[in-house]
Amino acid sequence: MYKSPFLNEISDFMMARRYSKRTIKTYITWIRAYINFNDKKHPSELSSSDIKRFLTHLAVNRNVSASTQAIALNSLAYLYNKFLEQPIENMGDFKRAKRQAKLPVVLTQEEVALLLKHVPQQYKLLIGMLYGSGLRRMELVRLRVNDVDKSMKQVRIWNGKGFKHRFTTLAVELLPAIEQQIKRIELLLNDDLKNPDYAGVWLPDALERKYNGANKTLGWQYLFASVRLSIDPESNKIRRHHMDESMVNKVIKQAGKIAGLTKTISSHTLRHSFATHLLQSGVDIRTVQSQLGHADVKTTEIYTHVLKQGADGVKSPLSELLKTI
Repeated sequence: MYKSPFLNEISDFMMARRYSKRTIKTYITWIRAYINFNDKKHPSELSSSDIKRFLTHLAVNRNVSASTQAIALNSLAYLYNKFLEQPIENMGDFKRAKRQAKLPVVLTQEEVALLLKHVPQQYKLLIGMLYGSGLRRMELVRLRVNDVDKSMKQVRIWNGKGFKHRFTTLAVELLPAIEQQIKRIELLLNDDLKNPDYAGVWLPDALERKYNGANKTLGWQYLFASVRLSIDPESNKIRRHHMDESMVNKVIKQAGKIAGLTKTISSHTLRHSFATHLLQSGVDIRTVQSQLGHADVKTTEIYTHVLKQGADGVKSPLSELLKTI
């Protein structure tokens, strides 16, 4: 997979512990950058001072955001603490990144309605659930049929960001479309089961052992499955994966363009809008935090700042001045 045997060892180590491919790729990217920064010396020959120099370089020379610097630090902490088993110490005095994360782009409810109006019919449920449940893009495409609790009108998220589980709300108006989508998935499954080479949908090893044969049952299939079978690169078995997550942003951007929206929008824009609209409707911030799966309420508070800084929260002095003209 990687040209470096060392990086391949790290990848295999993380894969055996069921880290997501996305997390593995991110950690490997920063570990490789750290090694290159230190003239390709083996990390076991380096010390905490070398790590601090690298993190300072990211802040000063590359002007990365605080969150990006934190990801780089997490990657190196994993390398030393878990993989090399050489715990790093005295890491408190490197130069901290000061570039703040961008403020969230939020659509009004009218803009969301206009966007949804121009989403192609086959993707309306997909985008509707993205906004209606405040899901991250990967959370959406990884949903299994069983994750939609129609009786409780909620969606179960397993291993979201930070490997956390949570429940979030489900718009009841989407239930008929969900029923139709499940029927489509059932038809795909019935066709797949006729294929003697079909190995069932991917399940984590622990679940596959615990629920023998579950990977060929309807409840464990991806709700938004790929239109075609593919070969699982880890096992070389034929499976039906979930749809490509990049398609979600393509659909949103195209619909936004047709709708004439000038804001730069993506899947996360709809998540920002979900949170903001909940707060506007009077939902308390702790509930919104739970719905979004934020570990710290301070992350959720950014949406209250968005609400308070506009004309609904702070009245511009120009408004009073114009009354006198």
